[in-house]
Amino acid sequence: MREPKFILATDVGSTTTKARFFGKIDGEWKFLASGEAPTTVEKPVEDVTKGVRNAVREVEELTGHDILDDSTEELKFIMPYLGGKVGIDVYVSTSSAGGGLQMLVAGVVKSITAESAQRAALGAGAIVMDVLSVDDGREVHEKINILRFLRPDMILLAGGTDGGDKTHVLEMSEVIAVAKPRPRFGSSFRLPVVYAGNRDARSDVKKILVEDFFDVRIVDNIRPQIEVEKVESARNAILELFMEHVMAHAPGYEKLMKLVSTDIMPTPAAEGLMIRTFAEMKEVNAIGVGMGGATTNVYSVFDGRFLRTVSANLGMSYSIGNVLREATLENIKRWIPFDLTDDEIMGIIYNKMIRPTTIPMSLEDLIVEHAVARESIRMAFNHHKYLARELKGVKKERTISDIFEEVKAEETYIDMKRVDYIIGTGGLLSRAPRRVQSMTILTDAFQPIGFTYIMQDSVFMIPHLGVLSKIHREIALEIFEKECLIPLGTLIAAAGIGSLGEKVADVTIEYSEKEREHVELTFGSLIRIQIPQYKEVVVFIQPTKKFDFGLGFGKRVRKKVKGGVVGVVLDGRGRPLYIPQDHREKKRLLTSWFKAVDLYPAEFLDRVGGG
Repeated sequence: MREPKFILATDVGSTTTKARFFGKIDGEWKFLASGEAPTTVEKPVEDVTKGVRNAVREVEELTGHDILDDSTEELKFIMPYLGGKVGIDVYVSTSSAGGGLQMLVAGVVKSITAESAQRAALGAGAIVMDVLSVDDGREVHEKINILRFLRPDMILLAGGTDGGDKTHVLEMSEVIAVAKPRPRFGSSFRLPVVYAGNRDARSDVKKILVEDFFDVRIVDNIRPQIEVEKVESARNAILELFMEHVMAHAPGYEKLMKLVSTDIMPTPAAEGLMIRTFAEMKEVNAIGVGMGGATTNVYSVFDGRFLRTVSANLGMSYSIGNVLREATLENIKRWIPFDLTDDEIMGIIYNKMIRPTTIPMSLEDLIVEHAVARESIRMAFNHHKYLARELKGVKKERTISDIFEEVKAEETYIDMKRVDYIIGTGGLLSRAPRRVQSMTILTDAFQPIGFTYIMQDSVFMIPHLGVLSKIHREIALEIFEKECLIPLGTLIAAAGIGSLGEKVADVTIEYSEKEREHVELTFGSLIRIQIPQYKEVVVFIQPTKKFDFGLGFGKRVRKKVKGGVVGVVLDGRGRPLYIPQDHREKKRLLTSWFKAVDLYPAEFLDRVGGG
């Protein structure tokens, strides 16, 4: 395959279509321009290619590069590249128009097959509308009503180990057959069902789910044995059916599908694929978070295992009220270093919910929004860790309300001491007035231990690069690292609990053979050291016996680290992060943290805070 010279990528969102244009200039891949236009999926236009054309036209105007073939009224690109400023070699696209891929998951045992099926659906970029299982405590008529009411794009059905009992998975099939749920796009279409359960039940499932109503696809069992999970086959089938059913039924998509160089992907799936590509090619453990207006997506690649979760009601505009309800007002208030009444805080949050496109008008509004963001990510990450568990057969029963509760370290395979990178994306992080605000929100929400490099997306192009990575991994990674990610810096954090002011560690930073800096880190403190992103320093840490920087309590650590836009931050606040209960003490401590890293203007903090 000839290496491309120019690449066009689009994301057809529910409201906005975004185009990103890349080119190889002087031997290096560069992000050249972006264009945006309203998505044209609804009346009166009802043709997504019109919105794509408008977004690409903006790119043409900004760059003077001819991309569109205007010899026809239908959308067509000049492909391949013809030289000069004419043509492109590759066109890829993602889409979340129409609300993205919406699925129902059905299994036998809630904590085994249903949980594995949920992981498969989430990994394919789906929003999981509900998880049904034989043992979920709901009566049969309730399950039938749910199936009829929700109108999913497809159903993933799993259950039973290969060669095991067929009774329960057939019982679940009967419930689906009786309900006859109709797909979201049109009553005349057959509802796709991916069956990934006991192979001995395949023929029976096909008989129960008759062809008149269901399009059944048989794939490998997700849990062939109780201790084995295989989700790739189901995940791939979901993506194929997304193309065939969901995309094909949306206006204009059949024309768009003929133009792309690889299959159109759901936006969240492409976002996750880029995080996965980054972690696999660099051989690191990484966590990513995508903060949207209605959802918060969390991605992890840990020891080669990829997991994506979507918290569908935790977002920063449309569903910010739900974050308040789930997190509670007390948890949001713990991040606010000044006096606001409960009504004032709720007023700021509800104003954002009913006017989702507004931005904070005051520093008070901004700090409240950042407080909510910490809680949204924290709860979404607990949801993620809830599913990031080792397979051990039947697990402890948990209810939906438990999902956002704290997940103990021994209950998840994600070890916060071994997370190499944290990557954030989404409007709230990218538009933060100071980059250190993004780094602090990510730090406080995830609370990593030891050495973690933190980065953020600059102009929302992770999904575009994710779908590109399907056909050009090296190019996607090069653009991702050089043009997409903003390197915020290295966080060095201690686990352990002590008394305020107590010594945590002696820290030595070696800038060169002749230049060193010695710092004493105390409990409850933050220290920001401004080191540019292209400079590496060697850090020596000697913790006291009560604190652990990744190698064990009291164990000395030596590591080479990179700076960033923020630099290197030493975090002596302990893990779990210590915030006093006493209101005045909390205000004083928060103000000291915010000043230490220059989070908000010092004069504002002096006026309203406790310092």
